[in-house]
Amino acid sequence: MEKTVEFYIVKRGDTLSKIARMHRVTLDQILEWNPEITNPDIIYPGHRVRVAPPETEGEFERFPGADFFQPSVSSPVIEAMGYRLIDEGCGVYHDGPDRRWSEADRKSYANWQWKCGFRGQDADGIPGKRSWDKLRVPAVYE
Repeated sequence: MEKTVEFYIVKRGDTLSKIARMHRVTLDQILEWNPEITNPDIIYPGHRVRVAPPETEGEFERFPGADFFQPSVSSPVIEAMGYRLIDEGCGVYHDGPDRRWSEADRKSYANWQWKCGFRGQDADGIPGKRSWDKLRVPAVYE
């Protein structure tokens, strides 16, 4: 049976300890699975927290190619990318990311490219393999 990667979206009043108890895991596990959390006392509503261990193989989405990122494309990979961009402080979403590629995705990804040191055409908001691999979008299982 294939294991599903699980995430929890932080709500007002949540703490990492409370989230860990809700999912029957330890705080240390939560911190191990979420290396982007550098201070366990600071989390915000809307933050996406991994509450199950990542897959050992296929942990991250492979680069789907630049042609994938078009307004006609709807995929959970785009939504997962959006949440990673938010985690990295690059998201410019009003209501959060969704499955359809949008201008907010492009602007958020351009912010990520700038954060990575890309400039000019390399920071146009369309993912390229190098910046995608650095982002480490969690594998999506449906």
